[in-house]
Amino acid sequence: MSTIAKPSPPGDPSPRPVAATIAAVFHEGRILLVRRANPPDMGRWGFPGGKIDFGETIESAAVRELFEETGVRARAGRVFTAVDVFDRDEGGCLRRHFLLIAVLCHWVSGTPVAGDDALEARWFRLDDLDEAGLALSLDVAKVARLAASAGHGANAMS
Repeated sequence: MSTIAKPSPPGDPSPRPVAATIAAVFHEGRILLVRRANPPDMGRWGFPGGKIDFGETIESAAVRELFEETGVRARAGRVFTAVDVFDRDEGGCLRRHFLLIAVLCHWVSGTPVAGDDALEARWFRLDDLDEAGLALSLDVAKVARLAASAGHGANAMS
């Protein structure tokens, strides 16, 4: 049974998921990940991404967040999946719910350098994501493989 947040008092707006985007970008057969600097998932490897600004498209947010976190420039392709992320406190109560919308991006230029919200940024081969010692955020390996499939394998990895 899952623990959920307590209902808001009358007159308060109901809590809603936070819409955010993640950028899945391949280059030379590898996918770009960042090691998160902030909760949730601080210290874990995940996709560059963040909240979508008011009036910003999903694709624009993905490209912006990718550049801010890594210095890599890319062209946004298509949305290929979405993932729920639940941030819970020590007691298991839901603090925040993020809806991460994954955008397949096509590398244009740049060498990854950790920027805002990232401790590290680097390219990984898909097989590297299965290493036992690699601390990944939930579903990162699965989403990376979906991205490779969505980009038709080798074509996504150029």
